[in-house]
Amino acid sequence: MNRLALVMALALLAGCATVKNSRVRPDYETVDKTQVKRLAVVTQPLPDNIQKVGELWSLIARRYVNQNRDFIAKANIAINGNPEDTSFKGLCVEGIEGVLWLSPSVTRTGTGVEAAVKAQLLRCRDGQEVWGAEAAGSWPSEDDRYKELTAQYSTELGPDVTPYVAPTFRLLSATLDTLPRPQLGESDVEEKIELGE
Repeated sequence: MNRLALVMALALLAGCATVKNSRVRPDYETVDKTQVKRLAVVTQPLPDNIQKVGELWSLIARRYVNQNRDFIAKANIAINGNPEDTSFKGLCVEGIEGVLWLSPSVTRTGTGVEAAVKAQLLRCRDGQEVWGAEAAGSWPSEDDRYKELTAQYSTELGPDVTPYVAPTFRLLSATLDTLPRPQLGESDVEEKIELGE
């Protein structure tokens, strides 16, 4: 019994993302796997009501799905307020087949961040959900494992994002790891290489 208590205490201290649920359309393998590959990433509403933190979320997500999930994420934006159109048709321009929407809830707490996300991959042709997930967690802002990553994004986006980098990366990587993998053809692979991410 003491061992279980110790393990649970360590898990709470370490802070980890809990993916509460994730789902993929039942027809994904026959429909969207080959049709929804090119994405725009949008974070709305802004996490902690800070534009730069919203940009951080979208940029981390874009790079993560390009590097780890085989998508071709071409754009990333952060928008204030609640979405008027949750199918994000306005982002479905030529060359974009789906929108990865991140709807965050973020609060700074002492030396860390509490964060939750509702994420959806919506296909452009009809606004239908292809994938969705919800996750939450609490992490310290300073984490030696993410020192270089924190420095990179702080240099790129400014010091306002510094306390959010490690917690955001931990939450989004756990969430986005539940995304399915699209099937890329030869020309898709070349396009992906040209992105350079």
